[in-house]
Amino acid sequence: MNLPSAFEEKMKYLLGTEYDDYLNCFDEPRHYGLRVNTAKISVEDFLKISPWPLKKVPWIHNGFYYDGENCQPAKHPYYYAGLYYLQEPSAMTPADRLPIEPGDRVLDVCAAPGGKATELGARLNGTGVLAANDLSNSRAKGLLKNIELMGIGNVLVLSEEPGKLIPYFTEYFDKILIDAPCSGEGMFRKDRKMIRAWEEHGPDYFSKIQRSIITQAAQMLRPGGMILYSTCTFSPEENEQTIEYLLKQRPDFDICEMEGYEGFSQGLPEMTDSGDERLRHTVRIFPHRMKGEGHFLALLRKKETGSPEEERVAAPSTYPGAGSCRKSGAQTGARTGAGRKKLPEELTSFLADINRQFDPDRMDIRGDKVYYMPEGMPALNGIRFLRTGLFLGELKKKRFEPSQAFAMNLKKEEYARIIDLPVSDERVIKYLKGETLDVEDLVSAKEKGWYLVCVDGYPLGFGKLAGQVLKNKYLPGWRWQSV
Repeated sequence: MNLPSAFEEKMKYLLGTEYDDYLNCFDEPRHYGLRVNTAKISVEDFLKISPWPLKKVPWIHNGFYYDGENCQPAKHPYYYAGLYYLQEPSAMTPADRLPIEPGDRVLDVCAAPGGKATELGARLNGTGVLAANDLSNSRAKGLLKNIELMGIGNVLVLSEEPGKLIPYFTEYFDKILIDAPCSGEGMFRKDRKMIRAWEEHGPDYFSKIQRSIITQAAQMLRPGGMILYSTCTFSPEENEQTIEYLLKQRPDFDICEMEGYEGFSQGLPEMTDSGDERLRHTVRIFPHRMKGEGHFLALLRKKETGSPEEERVAAPSTYPGAGSCRKSGAQTGARTGAGRKKLPEELTSFLADINRQFDPDRMDIRGDKVYYMPEGMPALNGIRFLRTGLFLGELKKKRFEPSQAFAMNLKKEEYARIIDLPVSDERVIKYLKGETLDVEDLVSAKEKGWYLVCVDGYPLGFGKLAGQVLKNKYLPGWRWQSV
């Protein structure tokens, strides 16, 4: 293994007598991780149906190792049902260690491809709002797919420079996660291409970006709120020194201890100018000490200046009833005499078959598209977004066509008409490939309309039934691709 000499010298200094152990871990196999999506299934229930042997990731309650050389979890119907996310074990740690509470407003600043955002969304359990942002529009599209696949509906998917978000979200969020762009030294063992990237853009390059992001995020956090900052690098410039910079710039922040694990290492205040002992409460993950790649984490709290009720500011022009994000000419639904929004009949007819309460004032109709907005949304005029709220579907010639995102957000017991196939049924793969299904053994000749297709009780998407034949409505861009 040929490592850059500058990197080797730094690691020798950081690790001392453990440096040889670190080098030896490059010869060990990589670790493959699977995180159960608790928005859809409990860990206990997933273990009952898991198609493969799994071994617990000991510091993550819903994380597991699998044999990536002999298993293909990404080619299984349960993956398409959003029951789990494939994620490197150490990378599960930041979202796990950020304390999320029901109703929180949460921002993931650098969210693509969505491994951390989807865990944050699952822990919100349909409450509050998750704002998932990524500067790259192409990466944000992949982020949106993963969020919708995991069934997360109380969401904003944004694609902006973090600094541009500040006027919209000043002191708005309760929790913020920053998985900062970094030099990637912790990934050298997993991905050798990262070494060449490091030689092109090293710690000095990324530390400037990180300092900008973390100070911008600080302005969007309410007093009393928390930031979890993480990188996948060993560089002190990008880790302890970035946190030191924030503490100097913002004395209203402090470092919090987080739930430990025997393999975690303390932060290194001796690698900073100040030697601030609080930095020992940050966490380093080294691949020779535990079964995961290299990471750094710091949990920070913004000091309160008043009572918690006073600190949680309301955003201007918030939902319900706000005019945010609407394009010109958009319909929002007429108002009844009592002031309640009157929704199109075709939409209310479809929603009548769903065992869930919807607030009409949170419905946002833009052109022919219908969205269900999170509560307390700020006006977002002038900001780049890919999704605001749960995309329910489209109004088409006096009919409503439900979306793929809506299907993934539903539970089997919430919808009146279900076609539930066992995972062994060949029609599961046919459905995922976009094929029409013969379901005469499952429905009567008179039945028709929209059906929610499930595998072992977990939704995959919609189909439209006529004459015991199910017309496939699975989203074309998500379809099963044969190897």
